[in-house]
Amino acid sequence: MNRVPHRPLSIGPLRAFEAVARRLSFSAAAEEMFLTQPAISRQIKALEEELGAPLFMRGTRRVELTGAGMQLLRGMQPLLQRLDGTVRQIRSARGRRHVSVATFASFASLWLLPRLRGFEEEHPDIDIRVSASDHMIDLDDPEIDLALRYCHPDAAPQGSTRLFDEIVTPCVSRALADQAERGHAPPLKTPADLARHTLFEEDDHRPSAEFLSWRGWLREQGLAQLEPMRWLYLNFTYQQVQGALAGGGVALGRLAMVGDSLARGDLVEPFRVAGRMHSPFAYWLVDTAASRGQRPEVTAFARWLLSQAAQTREQMAAGTAIAVGATAP
Repeated sequence: MNRVPHRPLSIGPLRAFEAVARRLSFSAAAEEMFLTQPAISRQIKALEEELGAPLFMRGTRRVELTGAGMQLLRGMQPLLQRLDGTVRQIRSARGRRHVSVATFASFASLWLLPRLRGFEEEHPDIDIRVSASDHMIDLDDPEIDLALRYCHPDAAPQGSTRLFDEIVTPCVSRALADQAERGHAPPLKTPADLARHTLFEEDDHRPSAEFLSWRGWLREQGLAQLEPMRWLYLNFTYQQVQGALAGGGVALGRLAMVGDSLARGDLVEPFRVAGRMHSPFAYWLVDTAASRGQRPEVTAFARWLLSQAAQTREQMAAGTAIAVGATAP
């Protein structure tokens, strides 16, 4: 009876295989790895002999993965990426202190980045790396120290710290609000007036979209059948905010992200506090596997994030103060 060998594979041939599989070219892989093409071919042949299965179908003009090759690639690519991330982390740890934080694009643009200068002034010796993506990151990623997430409390990872709740509110530019007040644009005194305006809508099918959409807000106002002058669908929250700032219509803004613009008077809540709608979703600070070593710089950044979140909570609680933007000179 034949027994399957359990000896581990060498990393060198695996690197060669991954390069060829990614580039679908032996010559391109050789150039990338600073090896000769025969050297790459020998490593692939040795790997195939160890596995007992062909990994590539070689033609005169093209290279294709076999079924075994695709199976091996799916299994090893995430492992190589994690290994490379760990190596980068070890190397960078010997240089300047740094903190890597992952979040989604709109939160980075509208909440985190405008505040980062304050941390940099307090800690000029700590570098910050912001990884912004609308895909959930792996909390075991060795390159990520902290994550800022938006989710329902039931989905918050264990040990997460709640930063602030989600509240949405209609908002328009100061210019559009003034034009409506003077009769140079359709009025914006009651929610029913939205029928004469452009509404920026969240083009999103995730569960949270129910609480970020105009349809949900209009139902809360008893206006489920209202149709605006036009819908303008956008993928990201920051695009809706930019559209509102440009005077192109009315955005359903996330209060935590538009609070600063409201306080400055760049944006206005036309229906004031009465127009705000609470959502069961919230924003969270999440420790990752990489942060559990309690590096002082990570602790300092987490503490700073919590202090900024406390200020945002205070700003959101001071509803009348933010809504004053609708009548401020």
